[in-house]
Amino acid sequence: MNILVLGKDGQLGKAYQGLFQSLLVPAGVQIQYLGRAQCDLTRPEVLLEILEQSKPNLIINTAAYTAVDKAETEEDLAYAINATAPEQMAIYAVKHGATLLHYSTDYVFDGSKSGFYVEDDARNPLGVYGKSKAAGEVAIEKVFTQSSSGQFAIFRTSWVYGEGGNFIRTILRLAKERGELRVIQDQYGVPTSANWLAKTSLDLALDSQWQLHQFASGIYHAVPSGETSWHHLACLAVQEVQKLGIPLKAQVASIKPILAVEYPLPAPRPMNSRMDTAKLRAALGQSLSKTSNSYNDSRNEPIFPEWDGLVKEYLSQLQQQNLL
Repeated sequence: MNILVLGKDGQLGKAYQGLFQSLLVPAGVQIQYLGRAQCDLTRPEVLLEILEQSKPNLIINTAAYTAVDKAETEEDLAYAINATAPEQMAIYAVKHGATLLHYSTDYVFDGSKSGFYVEDDARNPLGVYGKSKAAGEVAIEKVFTQSSSGQFAIFRTSWVYGEGGNFIRTILRLAKERGELRVIQDQYGVPTSANWLAKTSLDLALDSQWQLHQFASGIYHAVPSGETSWHHLACLAVQEVQKLGIPLKAQVASIKPILAVEYPLPAPRPMNSRMDTAKLRAALGQSLSKTSNSYNDSRNEPIFPEWDGLVKEYLSQLQQQNLL
């Protein structure tokens, strides 16, 4: 079994590295991590050459162009990384009967729906970043529909945080510097732990013998339980860090809720990023029932915990690492 993780330097790529390091990886399972320095995803011929040399049975593509605002002026670069490169991975997977795990985003939707988005809802991205990610989804689906070989899962997720820069760490940095913060209150979604996302993805892909699960190829919404706003998330982060004894200039009461229109940005954001996870819950129940356990025999926590518990766990980890 050869596993290839692309995008090793991002939040999700680092989460996969930490996860695999924490597990007892069986002999015969080879795991390779590649970042931008080792694999230029803007050059399809380089990517295909690396895939043919590595011969992965499982491709985990955590790499993405995620500079939402810069994408408005770097459209070609965004499409090269978010659409063309995943298409090449799909072509390899179909050719060699491999499994592809790819990650997409709530930005493929316009956010105008009043309820939770399901996988079959129409894509209608607002900006270049979302359009490039939507194009990647379509490209992967098209490649696999032309063949019965291989399988794929596209995990749509939202508001990811982990090791590296993210909204939570930005808020805490600003809360140390300023006595008052202004945070958007009318955009809704689900904060997603990169560690949780990596674990849950592998629950679908691997069994207890570290062999590939057979699952229904397609798009899966992958976020923890619950929902919140950016303002509520900021308040929770500040409140919990204060409980941990970390001094901050900003207090919860001084985090002022504002409307998205009061904080204009170059690229539009979806107002509603809430996603229904019933499809993934059903698939995981099905795949985990095929064997006594998943790849991780020690996993005993709920598969879809509440988002706020994961954020509190993340903040505790930051404190332990002296990163608060």
